Order: sequence, then C-alpha cells, then structure tokens
Amino acid sequence: MDYPRPERFEASAAAFKSACEVIPSGVNSTARSVSAGWEPYPLFVAEGRGAHLTDIDGNTYIDYLLGLGPMLFGHRPAAITKAVVDYIEQRGTMFALPTLEEISLAQRIVDAVPSVEQVHLTNTGTEGVLYALRLARAFTGRSLIVRFEGMYHGFSDGIYWSKHPPLDLAGPDLYPLPVAQGPGLPPGVDAGLLILPWNDQAALESAFTRHGDEIAAVITEPIMCNTGCIIPEPGYLEVMRRLSAEAGSLLIFDEVITGFRVALGGAQSLYDVRPDLSVFAKGLGGGFPVAAVGGRRDVLQLVDDGVVSMAGTYSGNGIAVAAASKAIELLANEAAFGELRALSDRLRTGLQLRFDAAGMASQVVGVGPLFQVWFTTTPIRSYRDAIRHADQETFRIWWEEMLVRGVLFHPGALENVFLSFAHQEEDVERTLQAAEGAIVAMRARR
Repeated sequence: MDYPRPERFEASAAAFKSACEVIPSGVNSTARSVSAGWEPYPLFVAEGRGAHLTDIDGNTYIDYLLGLGPMLFGHRPAAITKAVVDYIEQRGTMFALPTLEEISLAQRIVDAVPSVEQVHLTNTGTEGVLYALRLARAFTGRSLIVRFEGMYHGFSDGIYWSKHPPLDLAGPDLYPLPVAQGPGLPPGVDAGLLILPWNDQAALESAFTRHGDEIAAVITEPIMCNTGCIIPEPGYLEVMRRLSAEAGSLLIFDEVITGFRVALGGAQSLYDVRPDLSVFAKGLGGGFPVAAVGGRRDVLQLVDDGVVSMAGTYSGNGIAVAAASKAIELLANEAAFGELRALSDRLRTGLQLRFDAAGMASQVVGVGPLFQVWFTTTPIRSYRDAIRHADQETFRIWWEEMLVRGVLFHPGALENVFLSFAHQEEDVERTLQAAEGAIVAMRARR
C-alpha cells in the first residue's frame, strides 16, 4: 500500500527509512506506526500552527488529528505558551517540593468537575489509570477489575488487555476472554480482569450477579473513544453507577480523551453521572503532558494516610501546572465552548449530508468536538459491531482522498476526528468542500 501521489511525500519516506535505523519501528509510539495505519510510513511534521500542520515535504493540512486529542487549543496557543515560558523564566521547572500553584490548579479541577473532591497530579493517562486501579483495590480490599472490550486505558501490564483483540481469540460475544495486547505481559494478570461487551446492560447485570462481591472497580470511558466514537446507550451509564454502588465497587471514568474536551466538567457532567474516581489527561494541558486522578475524598485519603503510594518525580512539575492552570482558565469561557460545539456540529452534520446525498452508507457519530465516520448501515454500539460492520477499507480510501485535499486525521477508523478552539468557519467550509471532491473520487475507486 502506498499514498496516492507518493511524490508529495518523498521527504517523509526518506525520514522514515533513516528513523528505522535508530528507533525501533521508526516512531516513539505505536499510535504513529505503520501497524497503526500509517502505511507505508507516517508523515513527518515540520510545524504546527493553530488548526494547521505542515509536514517536511511542505504539505499543509487542516489538522483534525490534533496530537490524538491534546491540542484542544490548536498548536502553539499563545496564552498557554506564554504561561509556560513565564513560569520557566521566572520560577524554574521542578523542585521535588510543592508549590502554591499546585494548590490553585487542584482547586480549579475540583471546581470544574462535579465528582472530584480531591485531585492528585500525574504525568500521563497511563499513570493515572494505574493509580486509580491501585486505589480501588486498596479501598475495597478486592482484586477484580471490570473493563470493556475495545477500550484503551493506557499500556500498564494490569490493564493492557482486550483493547482491539482478534475476534477468533476473544471468546463469545456475551462472555469475552481477556486477550493480551501483545507478548510480554505477565502471565496470570488476566485473572484479575473481567472483560465485558460495552453498551450491554444485561451483560453488566449478569457480571455483578456472579461476581459482585469480588469487583473492586468498573473502569470505562463514558464515551467509547478508542474504538472510534461510540455513544453510551440511554441509561447505560446510570445502570453502571447503580450496580457499582450497590455492590460496594468503585466506578472509574477514564476521561483522558473526553475530560475538558466535550465539556468543562467532562462527559460525566454531560450525562450527569458521578463516578467515584476519574482520570484526566489530554484535554487538561493544552498540548503539554499532564494528567490527574480525582474523586472521592475518602478514597484519596488512602494517599494522605500513606497507605497507598502515588509517586512521580515529574508529577506536579511547573511546566505541567502552568499549562493546565491556564488551560482550565480558558475553558471556563462557556461562550467559547458553545461556539466550538456549534462549529463541530456543523462539520459533523455537513459530512453526513454529503454522504447521504451521494448514497454512501455512513454514520457520522460524536459529541461536540469529537467524532468519527463509520461506513456502515448498522449502528455501531460496541467493539465487535465496529469490527464486523464498519468498512475499514472504505475508510482508508476516505482518508487518502481527504489527505491529498489538505485535510488530516488518523488513517484508522478506530481513532477519532478532533476539533479545537483554533478551528474557524473557514476551516470547516474548506473541509466540506474537500469532502465533496473526496466523495466523487471514492465512488470512482469503489
């Protein structure tokens, strides 16, 4: 497989060949690798500015990849960049001692998110999930974790299972088997996991009937964002909340993608469901690496008492704190959030109208500045629906035709399209015009 008009990407091809000599797989995250869909090589970036990105071949794109979500304010947002530079120049970067700014950031998060009474900073979403699960097991004295097939909660050994498992290894639809994301995970870890299909209330109720007194926590994305974008069925999250509470289990929302992106208070504020613990990351830092675990005071008290250790030399470093503080300050502008949602709705609706007019089976599904295009006539409610019914080959053609028209997003249908506060009406209009040309080309290639 190659890019259409590969002469446009010769510098990236050469750079990838050089990178493979010194970096395994040529990239520093599997999400950027050939195996993740960047086939036959990923694009190498020269710079990003606002809602646009330029590769080393000089091609400029309207960017809906946005670093896989963190660039909620676009590339190089002036206010956040200035806050970070000022902190470095006036204060430093990290001290292995607390600063007053950590208190004010924690208070901003507590004020923003309905379920959060206390918060602990970490560096990545992976760390945040690891600590949330540790807290849940320590608080409940139980070991079993319920997780859902098709979700990604970071790459730690205890949870890196059944993200996108081959269906021939994954067991029956109603009783999925834990499948390691790859070799090297310790044997026996899967005994602490109960894998369920998402959006299936009966399966969830059955799991609690069978194992309720063993379940330490249920961990879920409130909107499934690691198998494209799949919306929770009406009442599903509420049932999850009720069953967890009745069993004495904790409910953990992984809002690494949805937090501060779909609303200031995260998806939990949109659906009015309060988890016991939440993990935030990508939308929190305005493009800088920072994450947080927040939730009930009585659970986080285990850290205060020294029962549970939550370490991290770089946790709460000045760069992260300055970036996140400024980001949340900007996010408090509800009028700007409303404009972003309206712009996102216009793009989503515009794409659907154009697919419908062309007679292309498709569903453009999402919430606010987060969505995905499914090429299918079947509603996608779960990971197995996506694998069985979404046309991945058509999505690849869609991606290629949009790429050559100057529109960038991830080449895989199991990822997402993201918008930022930097996107303007002109960007959406250009994207819709590109889509019209892409659809014509797609029909010619089918």
